[in-house]
Amino acid sequence: MIRKKVKEILQNPQPGSEVLVKGWVRTKRGSKNVNFITLNDGSTIHNLQIVANVETFGEEFLKDINTSTSLAVTGQLVESQGSGQQVELIAQTIHLYGKSDPDKYPIQPKKHSLEFLRENAHLRFRTNTFSAVFRIRHAMAFAIHDYFNRKGFCYLHTPIITASDAEGAGQMFRVTTLDAQKPPLTEAGHVDFSADFFSRPTNLTVSGQLEGELGATALGEIYTFGPTFRAENSNTTRHLAEFWMIEPEMAFYDLKDNMDLAEDFLKSLIRYALENCYDDLKFLSSRLKEEEKGKPQDQQSMELIEKLKFVVENDFVRLSYTEAIDILKNSNHYKKKKFQFPVEWGVDLQSEHERYLVEKHFKKPVILIGYPKEIKAFYMKLNEDGKTVAAMDVLFPQIGEIIGGSQREENYDKLVARMNEMHIPVDEMWWYLDTRRFGTVPHSGFGLGFERFILFVTGMGNIRDVIAFPRTPGNAEF
Repeated sequence: MIRKKVKEILQNPQPGSEVLVKGWVRTKRGSKNVNFITLNDGSTIHNLQIVANVETFGEEFLKDINTSTSLAVTGQLVESQGSGQQVELIAQTIHLYGKSDPDKYPIQPKKHSLEFLRENAHLRFRTNTFSAVFRIRHAMAFAIHDYFNRKGFCYLHTPIITASDAEGAGQMFRVTTLDAQKPPLTEAGHVDFSADFFSRPTNLTVSGQLEGELGATALGEIYTFGPTFRAENSNTTRHLAEFWMIEPEMAFYDLKDNMDLAEDFLKSLIRYALENCYDDLKFLSSRLKEEEKGKPQDQQSMELIEKLKFVVENDFVRLSYTEAIDILKNSNHYKKKKFQFPVEWGVDLQSEHERYLVEKHFKKPVILIGYPKEIKAFYMKLNEDGKTVAAMDVLFPQIGEIIGGSQREENYDKLVARMNEMHIPVDEMWWYLDTRRFGTVPHSGFGLGFERFILFVTGMGNIRDVIAFPRTPGNAEF
């Protein structure tokens, strides 16, 4: 008999049919005559109820079936006598693949803290919360590739090991094969990286953008989607040492084209989630309501599905950084000194400022442009005023910045001047500058942190809960 997944059975229930299902036990309850076993195979948030006759299988056999025991069950689907499910499976045969000791298995059928589940990340996929999160993560990864494929973009695999720092911000992980205890030294007493595997200092990448630009200036439109790394000693709910980035780069795109693409891209992904992950989103929405029920009304999050529709159904407001500063300074929030961080032209806006613009002032997603050049990267196109750059940040409710991007500086002389100004080694970046020497074109791109986006879509509060095995300071478990 061919196995059927629980999702398929529940989507198209056919009472009277015989099926084979396989999965893990979530709960078991029963009486002298019958046991009710809830089985989940990971295909859906919902379980299939198995009805096992004690006389048929014997008490001793059924005693070995506990939470997380793995089973294969054949039987007949019948209309359910109880509430909560359309059909249930009357078991005819049960094969026990693997027992689970109920006294030692850490994930019991009760509420556990997210911190406890992080400590047991190898098993947390078996909970409703994390099975929902990772089904949504999969769906969003598929939707990203599908979106760019439909748009004619080329998927470019940029290097994970690199000798450049795309952002010029340091905080990179060193890659080396040198002896950590006794590395070779130069005559001056410095580590001799010419003896290393790559004959030079190398690191794990913080971004695939610079290499992505090389691809875009030949293939037209490319995107990268891969792991990136940052050795920032931060333990906030928004930081990871290893995270995934989506970075499209497009030749012949100006800033407006870039904004149009970013808005369409985000709306397309969220629309896909609403259409294909509704059951999981509904479960996570209920979970969030339960988590926040003790909070004051004004501190509670927007309902999850309502929040996603908020993005899809609204045109994004577009305004300059300068206009945003004026709005913030004229707000009652500012006048009553409710902002924790300063508001003045030249500062990098904080999440509280971004969220005020989105949630309080415009009540729509916002795209900010024209940031001061001093707070942005060297590769961003200098505006005619000489003070601002053609940067763009997309701001969402409850999370602030979700996308950062810009039109790139295509003028060779201006780019070199900016690199010198920001102490970027021009000689080492000869390959990047070649795209400005040979057939330069206007081009643009942006970056979307995948985990930050999944945080938004799932409503989870900690970025460690939307990646399978989080890498953070002091933590490389599993």
